[in-house]
Amino acid sequence: MEKIKMTTPLVEMDGDEMTRILWKMIKEELLEPYIDLKTEYYDLGLEHRNETNDQVTVDSALATKKYKVAVKCATITPNAARMDEYDLKEMWKSPNGTIRAILDGTVFRAPIVVKGIEPCVKNWKKPITIARHAYGDVYKGSEMKIPGAGKVELVYTAEDGTQTSELVHEFDGPGIVQGMHNLDKSIESFARSCFSYALDTKQDLWFATKDTISKKYDHTFKDIFQEIYDAEFDAKFKEAGIEYFYTLIDDAVARVMKSQGGYIWACKNYDGDVMSDMISSAFGSLAMMTSVLVSPEGYYEYEAAHGTVQRHYYKHLKGEETSTNSVATIFAWTGALRKRGELDGNKELMEFADRLEKATIGTIEAGEMTKDLALITTIENPTVLNSEDFIKAIASRL
Repeated sequence: MEKIKMTTPLVEMDGDEMTRILWKMIKEELLEPYIDLKTEYYDLGLEHRNETNDQVTVDSALATKKYKVAVKCATITPNAARMDEYDLKEMWKSPNGTIRAILDGTVFRAPIVVKGIEPCVKNWKKPITIARHAYGDVYKGSEMKIPGAGKVELVYTAEDGTQTSELVHEFDGPGIVQGMHNLDKSIESFARSCFSYALDTKQDLWFATKDTISKKYDHTFKDIFQEIYDAEFDAKFKEAGIEYFYTLIDDAVARVMKSQGGYIWACKNYDGDVMSDMISSAFGSLAMMTSVLVSPEGYYEYEAAHGTVQRHYYKHLKGEETSTNSVATIFAWTGALRKRGELDGNKELMEFADRLEKATIGTIEAGEMTKDLALITTIENPTVLNSEDFIKAIASRL
């Protein structure tokens, strides 16, 4: 069989631990037999990031700007234990955070819906996509422990030296304080990415903050979204037959629980972090969650929403059998290949991505699955497959 040709490479970002093992299996069993795979390869494994002083992460993000489509394996964000384990020069930042900042993107996460893996919320019939703003707030916050009585202020010094201050709190004893910021430019990018993605996928868009309490910070988010919608997207949304609406975060949470799904829920950074885990867990498993970073300039970076599956990796190193779910990693590849095909007008590549997704879902629906899914499926007497055999079962179906 002649392999499917690619005209433009994908940016390939390799990762860590068990997901790195799965990454290699997926390429060998599911992709390379069918596609003349063209990628520009970057090793984002922690050892190589350490060797390059994390320059490799920056390079991979810049390559994504050049080629417009990337696919990323899960990577380690080091903590103190990882510093010792990998003998690191320093505690390198989250690669995802670095890439998001360079691409100025918004993360869209959606569950992969499969018959036999029923959502915990019985009325959810369609996927709920979380759009997470990926800049600022607590993730770029500065913090201080307050040792005793005293005054904390926010102070803004303008370029001409004039100062404006706002009292945070008069402490009468020890406490803590945190300063957060965001940028109008980043919020504008977030809004445009959300509106564009809603049009792309023909889904309604919800946006929620706590502007009743945060009358300047959260209200700015609300205002920017509304201004951009009114000026650039109102007519397009009406034409597409979809709607945008804003509500308070607590109202959004209540509505989500009673909805049938099938929309995009845009959240500020922290809300998106928390809610995407809630949605993925309620739909079945973090290993069944797709994630794509979309920038307003049209750069796309696809990845799995979960981590590197450290526990399974240590079992694998001891030669023990693992049953690790590779579905989200497979869907990262299919998402990237489909987008590459779409941008290049390569219909064969797009159709291949569709077939691989169908084969993956079909394997699970036929009762062949990894242990995490076997524990929650409503399919009777499922066959539990190990990591490699699950990928091979998909390959035979493909």
